[in-house]
Amino acid sequence: MALNIPGVIVMVFFYLLVLGTGVWASFKSKKEQKKSGADKVEMALLGNRSINWVVGIFTMTGGLVFAKPMRDRKYVTMIDPFQIKYGKVPAAALSLASLFMDVIWVTIPLTCLGATMSVILDLPYAVSVWISAAVVIIYTLLGGLYSVAYTDVIQLILIFISLWLCVPFVLMNPFSLDITETAFNHTFQAPWIGTPQTDRVWKMIDDFLMLALGNLGVQVFHQRTLSASSSTTAKIICFVAAVCIFIFGIPPALIGAVAASTDWNLTSYGSPSPFERGEAGLVLPIALQHLTPSYISIIGIGAVAAAVMSSADSSLLSAASVFTSNIYKNILRTHASKAEIQWVIRGTVVVVGLVGSSLTHLNNSIMMFWFIGSETSYILIFPQLVCVLFFNISNGYGAIMGWLVGIFLRLLSGEPTLRLPPVLHFPGCTLEDGVYVQYFPISTFCMLCAFGSTLLFSYLAALLFNKGLVPEKWDVFKVKAQQSGGSSKSDPTPLISSGTGAPQPAAISAQPGRHRLPGLSTPSWEASRSAGSTSAPASTLQKDSTSPPSPDR
Repeated sequence: MALNIPGVIVMVFFYLLVLGTGVWASFKSKKEQKKSGADKVEMALLGNRSINWVVGIFTMTGGLVFAKPMRDRKYVTMIDPFQIKYGKVPAAALSLASLFMDVIWVTIPLTCLGATMSVILDLPYAVSVWISAAVVIIYTLLGGLYSVAYTDVIQLILIFISLWLCVPFVLMNPFSLDITETAFNHTFQAPWIGTPQTDRVWKMIDDFLMLALGNLGVQVFHQRTLSASSSTTAKIICFVAAVCIFIFGIPPALIGAVAASTDWNLTSYGSPSPFERGEAGLVLPIALQHLTPSYISIIGIGAVAAAVMSSADSSLLSAASVFTSNIYKNILRTHASKAEIQWVIRGTVVVVGLVGSSLTHLNNSIMMFWFIGSETSYILIFPQLVCVLFFNISNGYGAIMGWLVGIFLRLLSGEPTLRLPPVLHFPGCTLEDGVYVQYFPISTFCMLCAFGSTLLFSYLAALLFNKGLVPEKWDVFKVKAQQSGGSSKSDPTPLISSGTGAPQPAAISAQPGRHRLPGLSTPSWEASRSAGSTSAPASTLQKDSTSPPSPDR
């Protein structure tokens, strides 16, 4: 097949539209920053916490339980509560896990886009990947969250219109049967709805829970709630976006149903079917290419490209947020200037973009990358986030033991995708074609074990140190000091920037909304600094601990 020139022209137009939107948003960001006098770092990472609910709905979904506490305490990243309560070491471990996931989430959509463009446009895989990555990196560098949020609006509108425009042509193509007839009947392929087998029910529940809850352990999601103009706005975003995600999922489901109802021998694709060729993951572009007119398939590729860029830019900014705030500023360079931090943000975006794009050339399936990212967020981060936000007893010792239990249990359970044989054979483990397959909900089981271990070992550690059974000098995570200081699950001790820029624990608890990382100080603390003081006066802290949080900028 020759290069699809009209398709390439349409894609160039689309890329220029997205890039232009990103550039416009970067100017809007700079104008807003000068107008409000906002911190440049917070503007880049969180859009000065001024993203309204309309724009926010186009950028994220889910998470009602976490939206209010995270936004009310004004964290910069989801790692902040760990940094505040557990200290640098556990927070650094979680930061690395989060960075790893962000690289994976950059790789997955770019891999999908490269494969799709090679099918429809006959454009080389590498060219498709690197051009798309370059566009995403450029506008993310220019405008930070503002560019990401406003390009998301353009991208998701394009996804919605493009896919729904393709659906009627796919449904009415002459090579497919009525999908209502093939839903439960075997025709050209097995029924596209089918009946779940009894031994697979628990596995299906396991996958559902991992999809529903695992995303709550990803910084990309929390970046949106933390950038909302208020906690109420964050909750509205979650409510509405949760409904929208189902609407966006209807067109791909219909196209997949038509593909399962098609006599592929009558099409230009030929026999056997994509499923039988092992190309089920490419069924969307294959269906658009062979079941619709060429101009419709070109519109469809625009929808895929929009989805890819929307996912990739969010992951780039997420990685920049975690590395800059929780590793570079709090561990590597505690005295870094704001200008230096901005350059670190830019550098992180470029590096993560390059690494993620490079991984697309590995001879590994998309499912392998998806599996690694999903398991990491669901088993390692999600239970820890629940513990640190809602359980006062949790501490660094419990967190480390929870990670170890979760990791080892999951590795011992095996995984066919990674060609990892199981050591632990749970109920329902069967040998299929020489490979052991676990139908037990092992991901959820490992997550719950990590959750329970975190609380159990946190309690034991607190008991040992508080009872004096272990010398206090061995308490590297300061559990005894943490509990005697009166910290609670809703009010962990914040980090406040000292006069020299080094992080110092506050003498008393602050109100929710007053939590800051080093370099993002409270207004009253900034006032004391301007007066030349190197320690916060007691009267100032007392005023902050009794007055309501200041309104959003």
